[in-house]
Amino acid sequence: MGTGFLFCSDPLGARRPDPVFGAEVAFARRTGAEVALVDHDALLAGDTGTALARVPHGTGPYWYRGWMIPVARYEELAAGLRARGCELLTPPSDFGRAHELPGWYDVFAGLTPRSVWRALPPVTPPSPPELASLAAPLGPGPAVVKDFVKSRKHEWDEACFVPALADTQRLSAVVRRFFELQEGSLAGGLVVREYEPFVPGGEARVWWVDGESVLTTAHPDSPGELPAPGLAAVRPAVRALGCRWVTTDLALREDGVWRVVEVGDGQVSGLPTGADPAGASALFDALTRAGNHPRSR
Repeated sequence: MGTGFLFCSDPLGARRPDPVFGAEVAFARRTGAEVALVDHDALLAGDTGTALARVPHGTGPYWYRGWMIPVARYEELAAGLRARGCELLTPPSDFGRAHELPGWYDVFAGLTPRSVWRALPPVTPPSPPELASLAAPLGPGPAVVKDFVKSRKHEWDEACFVPALADTQRLSAVVRRFFELQEGSLAGGLVVREYEPFVPGGEARVWWVDGESVLTTAHPDSPGELPAPGLAAVRPAVRALGCRWVTTDLALREDGVWRVVEVGDGQVSGLPTGADPAGASALFDALTRAGNHPRSR
């Protein structure tokens, strides 16, 4: 069996790929890889049987390539595939380690803003005293809030940035608004990160396969900007994390130091609009080769 890719199907037509991933499907097929479709809506609803109905039995191993899914649903995806005689190249433990900040933070602690977090249900934010206790290790300065996966940086002033952690009421207001906007989709819990000032010019997203950087793109939020980050300090951390396909988002701090803003599982990381087709094609070539030669664990 050769490497395969599980792409999300079109919500308007289950027999075809989601058009957002159309170019990537073409890249995958050019490598000779198996391409199968997953119903993302059914997967999120917990209906794994429907989600995998178009995945042939006894195929793979597969990389998942599609929209974000919670770690618990990824575990169900892996179990559903095993029941069909298939497997994922990224096991659930690795997916969670790369996808959620508590999984990767310790490995990247010297390269990323200081952070504290608490696992929480998605309904009620912590009280002001609880928030003050959580944030105390970061000191009184500015910070940003997010969940284990993403922030709401496009609502910067109301649901992301806290000018001073010493102002507990302001911290509480920002966290409360963050919970409201997440509308029950909070991933894992709450994270408070020390704010670091970065120079204008956008972030770079670096794509890693088996510890090697195979592609650098712009960040999807700033597709017109492509910085050239230094990777010497990041590479050992990626290798220490030990996940096969990951991304690192890097930004240049005002003091000239490249910092890791986010780590992600490559399967659910977005390619920016206008990404170089040759580079994207090379990424799928590397993934196909890696899948055909599984790394010993």
